[in-house]
Amino acid sequence: MNESYQKLIAILKEMFQLDQSDLDFGIYRIMNYKRNEIEKFLNEDLLPQVKSELEKYISVEQKGVEKELKELTEKLEDAGVALESSSKYVALKSKLDNGLNVASAENEVYSHLANFFRRYYSGGDFISLRRYKKDVYAMPYEGEEVKLHWANADQYYIKTAEYFRDYSFTTPDDKKVHFKLVDAETEKDNNKVQKGKERRFIIEQDEPLVIENGELFIHFKYVIHEDKQKDLNIQAVEIITQSINNNMDLKQFQTLLAIAPTEKNPKRNLIEKYLEDYTSRNTFDYFIHRDLGSFLTRELDFYIKNEVMFLDDLETENELRIEQYISKVKVIKKIGSKIISFLKQIEDFQKKLWLKRKFVVETNYCITLDNIDEEFYPEILNNDMQRQEWVELFHIKDIKDDLTRVGYTEPLTVEFLKQNPYLVLDTSFFSNDFKEQLIASIDNLDEKVNGLLINSDNFQALNLLRTRYERQVDAVYIDPPYNTAHSEILYKNQFKHSSWLSLIANTARIVPTFWKNQFSFGLAIDDYEFVNLAGLLDTFFPNLERNVVVINHHPQGAGGRLSRTHEYYILLSPPNCPPFHGEPLESYQEDRSFMRSGTAENNYRYGRWKSFYALLLDPKTNKIVDVEDPVPLNEEYPIGNTEDGLVRIYPINSKGEERVWRSSYLTGRERAKNGELVISERGTVYQTINHEQKREVLFSNWTDSKFNSGTHGSNLLRDMGLGDNFDYPKSINALETALWAQTYGRNNALILDYFAGSGTTAHATINLNRQDEGNRKYILVEMGKHFDTATKPRVQKAVYSKDWKDGKPVTREGVSHIFKYIRLESYEDALNNLEIRLTDQQLSLLEKNPDIREQYMLSYMLNNETENSTSLLNIDMFQNPFEYKMKIANGLETQVTTLDLVETFNYLLGIEVIRNERKERYNAIEDKNSNVPGAVKLSSSKEGEYVFKEIEGRTLDGEKILVIWRSLTDDIVKDNAALDAYFLKKKYSTQDFEFNRIYVNGDNNLQNLKLDEERWKVVLIEEEFKKLMFDVQDV
Repeated sequence: MNESYQKLIAILKEMFQLDQSDLDFGIYRIMNYKRNEIEKFLNEDLLPQVKSELEKYISVEQKGVEKELKELTEKLEDAGVALESSSKYVALKSKLDNGLNVASAENEVYSHLANFFRRYYSGGDFISLRRYKKDVYAMPYEGEEVKLHWANADQYYIKTAEYFRDYSFTTPDDKKVHFKLVDAETEKDNNKVQKGKERRFIIEQDEPLVIENGELFIHFKYVIHEDKQKDLNIQAVEIITQSINNNMDLKQFQTLLAIAPTEKNPKRNLIEKYLEDYTSRNTFDYFIHRDLGSFLTRELDFYIKNEVMFLDDLETENELRIEQYISKVKVIKKIGSKIISFLKQIEDFQKKLWLKRKFVVETNYCITLDNIDEEFYPEILNNDMQRQEWVELFHIKDIKDDLTRVGYTEPLTVEFLKQNPYLVLDTSFFSNDFKEQLIASIDNLDEKVNGLLINSDNFQALNLLRTRYERQVDAVYIDPPYNTAHSEILYKNQFKHSSWLSLIANTARIVPTFWKNQFSFGLAIDDYEFVNLAGLLDTFFPNLERNVVVINHHPQGAGGRLSRTHEYYILLSPPNCPPFHGEPLESYQEDRSFMRSGTAENNYRYGRWKSFYALLLDPKTNKIVDVEDPVPLNEEYPIGNTEDGLVRIYPINSKGEERVWRSSYLTGRERAKNGELVISERGTVYQTINHEQKREVLFSNWTDSKFNSGTHGSNLLRDMGLGDNFDYPKSINALETALWAQTYGRNNALILDYFAGSGTTAHATINLNRQDEGNRKYILVEMGKHFDTATKPRVQKAVYSKDWKDGKPVTREGVSHIFKYIRLESYEDALNNLEIRLTDQQLSLLEKNPDIREQYMLSYMLNNETENSTSLLNIDMFQNPFEYKMKIANGLETQVTTLDLVETFNYLLGIEVIRNERKERYNAIEDKNSNVPGAVKLSSSKEGEYVFKEIEGRTLDGEKILVIWRSLTDDIVKDNAALDAYFLKKKYSTQDFEFNRIYVNGDNNLQNLKLDEERWKVVLIEEEFKKLMFDVQDV
């Protein structure tokens, strides 16, 4: 084949991710499984269509000319006559040259397709790559006054950490090799990497290479290191080379040392190639296109108009030449569209995995002991891991015996637990049975939970939570990475600002789901991305008011041409919200004249007659006790005393002018009855104002020293014993001020922070509740290692004590508190749990029907063949929903983990949990007293074959929900008899109105009621689970 064809094939293989057939993880594993089918389809089905399509455009006349010219050529050659001497030959040849040359046109089509697709693909992403030529891309524009656009505007930003854990490949001699992390200090989500503190991949020195079950594992660390990654790769290659050459067991992997040269590095070997790919893969972030099909189709049309069919040339061309133009254009469009369909399938499949609402992998609670019944104390005392955490977090070893308290001992005592009610128990240290019993003992569970921490990518967390917290959040505060040298996100293709905008846009599209009618959205940022962020916010939220606060957070100044001391705090809110108020003023009482004294019309009766009325003074007590209704203008008003002897006082000054009171008569009446109006000895009426709860108006520049992030951020974290675990935390005072302002002083507000970092938002929320005994709640999302090293322990410490010094509590004045923390499946987990399945019957059908096969390959293959993967919800595994397992990347390892389907479904339904009962086990035995054939009754048993668990909750619409989870056997009749018996035992009925809806897993014969045209009372969990998990549209 010609060069253009080979170039196109190489690009298609790269785009279809077939150029890395040796990689064995993520989407590569799936595409390589289908590699032979896809390559056969490209080479034998799709690209040959270029020639066949072009041949359709050869006219009958041109075919006749070809035939005549061929016959004439043979005659002239037989006669020994020179071809060019024949005028007829020359005429026919000229006519044919002006027709369509299929071979030439075919080459042009391949070349154009290769050039077009190369424009938009680089390193795994579809993106408009820079071209040094004017007007080579089309940008969508709908007539806006101002349009903000960036290179990655149509893409989801996928953090590098999603690709981090697993990297496996196969050598040319079919041996498996794995790069495995044995130690890592990852930066995820916020990616707040300090200059000079970048993390690098370093080969593990003690045991770099290990063979397990015939497969080679090469161990790496991911830690802070000052050397460049390129130099560290060279060191790693040297160690691997020496190990293979000097170890007999490792010589079987000699092919890793085979040369795999590049133009710049002709001596590069195979292991160096893979190492470069592995480390670069984790040096940049990746993207998934929101609508690749529409994007590429639009760009292909633009490319054809700009690069293939030059309209100006059409005026000078003859009719036959124009036909050639049109024929090439049609073929480029047709074949290009089919390639786009295939690419769209791959990208949309990855988008489906990204958008699908993720499983809850782990659910645990942190609960202060005052919320735990003493019946649980014996098991708590026997849990040494819990005791050890209390020693590390709260320094309980420092508690000594004295006259008023019991000191620390090993083991701990019941009396010690009683005297330390704010010790925070973590259910992760206890058995599932203990945890279930403990949680079941807490009625109105969600109502009593003060906070929720989520270890997850922030987009995935918000996507799962949106039904549960729709229109429930009062304030959102985030502190995203600033993208400066000290907190630079990872990016590729020089699109530093564009990548950052996509990171912010990921969640900006979904967060409005959470906002109440009166809400606020606060964002911390500095100069570097301020303009871009403001533009994005104005684009996404044009109807919100934008205010900006300048915070003097670093008064000593940062280096540079201008020593910067400030950062910005952007506030968005609807126009109808109250003003933003700040710190409380000192308590004092003010007596202010109740009669207005200004010169404007509204200070006189003729300007506001409803505020001209009589105050009624009781002469016996000298107190104003009531008011009279105002008399309209031009009517006489009564003077003197009332019939009851009360003295009338009107707002008439010493000049005899009819003024007005400061309040309307209705408010004036309230003030009189509340005793707020008093009269002086000289007869002047004053209003008494108590400033105990008054707060100052929030100013747009915060310069007070309490906003210093070093003193009240970094130093505070250090005093809490967490100083080495997070860089650049916010001042706790800045957060308290911000949250008070953003919640408009509501002491029962719900606050969301999805760039949680060190957890300052939760700490500030707890402090505000301490100050006014409020019931504010928080939701925090953090993806990286900070979750376990800073976010969660900081919340635990803030609950236990309000003051810390040198890592120890100054006092043990804690607060009663419960917070839940969950971990979610990641995008990487979803990829790594895909399984391909195609039946022989399906394969046979496709082979026999080429047209169906093409449509299947282009549009349906991936969705159809991965349908029963565990990450895409395998309904068959609902036979035992308590044992639904997936391979989950956890820290450095990928482990088979039991997922929490119960918790996942609670969030999918969006219910507020009232009861979360522990699992119960039963055996089903024949019910001899029943007249129903096959009826059983349930007998409790620790080894019972049937497991039941129920959740009672309430939707945001007020519907009462009952969810019943059960294990099933292969006997559906017996299973349903057991379900009927369970309903009888619990006295539940599908026919009454105790619950609006009842969800049960497994086919059942429960009587059902139709609630409306579309909804039934009894709902199959599996169907609802699948519908809600993938009900994501394009958030």
